Amino acid sequence: MTSRIAASLDIGTTKVFTVVAEVQSGGGLTVLGVGDQPCEGVERGMVVGLDATISAIHASVEQAEKMAGVGAKQVVAGISGEHVRSLNSSGVIGVARKDREITQADVDRVLEAARAVAIPGDRELLHVLPRDFTVDEQRGIGDPIGMTGVRLEAEVHMVTVQSTAMQNVLRAIDRAGVKVENLILQPLAAAEAVMTEDERGLGALLLDMGGGKTDLAVFERGAVRHTAAIGYGGRAVSHDLAIGLRTPLEEAERIKVRHGVALVSRAGDGAVPVPGVGGREGRSVPAREIAEIIEARVEEVLSLCRAEVERVVDPELLAGGIVLTGGASLLPHARELCERVFGLPTRLGQSEAVAGVSDLAFDPRLSVAIGLLRYAEAPDESRSGRGVFGRVSRPVKDWIRAAFS
Repeated sequence: MTSRIAASLDIGTTKVFTVVAEVQSGGGLTVLGVGDQPCEGVERGMVVGLDATISAIHASVEQAEKMAGVGAKQVVAGISGEHVRSLNSSGVIGVARKDREITQADVDRVLEAARAVAIPGDRELLHVLPRDFTVDEQRGIGDPIGMTGVRLEAEVHMVTVQSTAMQNVLRAIDRAGVKVENLILQPLAAAEAVMTEDERGLGALLLDMGGGKTDLAVFERGAVRHTAAIGYGGRAVSHDLAIGLRTPLEEAERIKVRHGVALVSRAGDGAVPVPGVGGREGRSVPAREIAEIIEARVEEVLSLCRAEVERVVDPELLAGGIVLTGGASLLPHARELCERVFGLPTRLGQSEAVAGVSDLAFDPRLSVAIGLLRYAEAPDESRSGRGVFGRVSRPVKDWIRAAFS
């Protein structure tokens, strides 16, 4: 069995993660190295400081390469942010063959018909994700190839990104000395890493709570129904603590990590030392007061996510529940708070089906990076079905080749 080296790059608001893995030809990943570097050049998924982003990418890739002992000059990268827009569309064609057997060429044509939607000139088509096929009057077909019919219809979920936002991400990666194989929407990558087929089949919600934003993806009958990004994450919690406790932001982050809980009812009875600002004398603050600040902000973010989900589906119909992942999901009792807000069973999502270095591969902060490697792991012919990744839009791949070849 042959293998090759693949790498993924997750550029977040607070961190840049690089994962280098060995990919087996028959399927399977072994994580060889992980790079984890702070980033100060990204806000809510958009590059706002090019030099800082380039530096963070370069340092993260270099760290992963040193741990792996191999180079990572080509990566599958993630993209997300409030600039991402999604819509659902449909297309219909007549089956071409005389015997009316549906072929891959028919599927390609109907997907092209479905994506024939006017897109603003300042946006790029990132993904066309098949949801359902209909053959004549038979609906809910996952893979129509080989079936017989006269009329083939496809329903798809389309994802677009702001052109300049995408270009800035690609340029930062290129100037860090790394070539981009492809761009993948981050919540789709996270879902591939941490969700099961059963969850997606029953209908489920993926929540990826990062530092600067929370990505979500709604699944229905195994396919993507809706994707979005909420512009608040773990850093908003730290900011609230800094204001509420009158302490520097760095100290607020430390207090959140060491003493924070997402439920006031789970806070201890003790007090936490809080440094003052500008050399002022510190003070002790009850742990419950800290928990009150955290719970209020996390509940607000989750409520915004629920409102976004309710735009497209009744959350009670998501029988597969919620999978919560990302760095902010590590806040103690965040899962219980999510269950309270949505009224749905929630579990913490980890990339468990991965071999590799110690426990790094199971860190929820690495869900996107591991999911991006799942894309690299899949052979090209398997990417055109109803899986999480669906069909990657060729215009973006062509744009990458034209701009950076």
